[in-house]
Amino acid sequence: MGKFAELYTEEGLKMPKIPWDVYPRPMMRRDSFLCLNGEWDFSIKYGKEECIFEKITVPFSPETLLSGIEADIPEENYDSMVYRKSFSIDEGFDRGRILLHFGAVSNYAEITFNGKTVGIHRGAYDSFSFDVTSLVKKDNIIEVYAKNILNDKLLPYGKQSRKRGGMWYTPTSGIWQTVWLESVPLEYIKNIETCTDSNRVTVKAEGIDKGRVQVYTDNGTIEYEMKGGECVFEIESPRLWSPDDPYLYNFSVETETDRVESYFAFRTVEIKEKDGYKRIFLNGKPIFFHGLLDQGYWSDGGMTPPSPESYAYDIEKMKSLGFNMLRKHIKIEPQQFYYDCDRLGMIVFQDMVNNGSYSFIRDTALPTVGWQNRSDKKMHKDNSTREMFIEGMEKTVKALKNHPCICCWTIFNEGWGQFCGTEMYGRLKKLDDSRIIDTASGWFSKVESDVESKHVYFRKAKLKAGKKPLVLSEFGGYSYRVEGHIFNPDREYGYGKYKNRDEFARAFCELYKNEIIPLAKKGLCASVYTQVSDVEDETNGLLTFDRRVLKVTPEEFLPISEELKNCIE
Repeated sequence: MGKFAELYTEEGLKMPKIPWDVYPRPMMRRDSFLCLNGEWDFSIKYGKEECIFEKITVPFSPETLLSGIEADIPEENYDSMVYRKSFSIDEGFDRGRILLHFGAVSNYAEITFNGKTVGIHRGAYDSFSFDVTSLVKKDNIIEVYAKNILNDKLLPYGKQSRKRGGMWYTPTSGIWQTVWLESVPLEYIKNIETCTDSNRVTVKAEGIDKGRVQVYTDNGTIEYEMKGGECVFEIESPRLWSPDDPYLYNFSVETETDRVESYFAFRTVEIKEKDGYKRIFLNGKPIFFHGLLDQGYWSDGGMTPPSPESYAYDIEKMKSLGFNMLRKHIKIEPQQFYYDCDRLGMIVFQDMVNNGSYSFIRDTALPTVGWQNRSDKKMHKDNSTREMFIEGMEKTVKALKNHPCICCWTIFNEGWGQFCGTEMYGRLKKLDDSRIIDTASGWFSKVESDVESKHVYFRKAKLKAGKKPLVLSEFGGYSYRVEGHIFNPDREYGYGKYKNRDEFARAFCELYKNEIIPLAKKGLCASVYTQVSDVEDETNGLLTFDRRVLKVTPEEFLPISEELKNCIE
């Protein structure tokens, strides 16, 4: 990484031999789990030649400190990164089938198991698996041939860029989430979908016909029969999920041979009018969505936190300041993040991950100075790129739909990869009509959307509520560099620069007092401050990139958060 500082988080410095050795699927837990994280062989293949590196630590990408390699992976001139892992399986592990799971690999992967190709996957942010039952031996070898293809912009790429700097970050190549095995019976529960409405619960289980559902309540266990892979039941006077009371109902689905554990929650999100303004209601009450932009990058792990506890650390720090929402910015996290938001009570506005080309002039400069009314019907016309985005959107909803913390989907951000927004809104509504949809966050908003979503930097937020709920989906971004916690000493990226902590904290608090609270009283429904933490050149976070310093204290900001909360209730 050359001139860039080696910033380690506290968790990164005490990383165990096998990182992320926790069950990776909290919403569908089985008691079968063999973690394959830790030390792998790693090389880069050039034709018939291989450049051998030392061991790499999975699940950290080779660009990161925690990988043990910190390599600059080129875009061209190599065939693939090669990962190899040798491991043994105990005799008692096999229950009939053995599944090999990958949390995520960026963004092309071909997998072999004991010399046989088991599959190919494209996409950087979604999990995938293969049935390797027929190939398993006592001693086994997995090989992953991976490449992070960013130059054609076909696959979702988020904030990754070969030319990192400013708002673009070092790529996360190869394996970046947990690799693991589980064993299941020949007929097994492949997926669970839950839906709650008023006091009614629908549980659907893919892969089975009959079984029983056991719900664990404060008053004891209630059992229901499942037929045709579905079970519908009611909970009398259900306890509702909210940031103040994130109550989860634990349940299990069991057949004669298989058993999984999961959870659901009751909560509603809808748009109603209050005091002459369109508001977003949670559980029948107006709520101000007091949020932060959350990029999901760490100084030593890139897109991978150093430990499973890292998500809860960020969430609890932001809750200590009074925030109740994170906008997960063009990144899909491992399920651990959403589980922690579910159980700790942090609302999530979830972005889809962009693909397609980006133009600074078209997508940032001109819209910032006011050119924001462009139609998106002829933008990003390549059919393959459009189809890949739609596929990614559908996978995202299927993977995350069960999580109660998610209250809003964001389809496009600032025009990046945007096309046919009204059509995409309709597609997403068919996939999930239980949440608010922000079709075009920032600008190019001549499309169907549940909200009016604006970004304001460099100037005062002079917004007026209209026919839709008004959302300030990005603002602020004040920069304050904390000495000893700076990634790039030569660059500072933010919107307004402050020399010391007191200046920063005062300006940050005054921004809310002078702009956000008055706007909330006049119809503003949500605000998203940029951002949770510094990221590389960006020094505009409330936490430093290494998560060691919080730049504003709860004592300074909690009273402001309380005033914001109370001003629309």
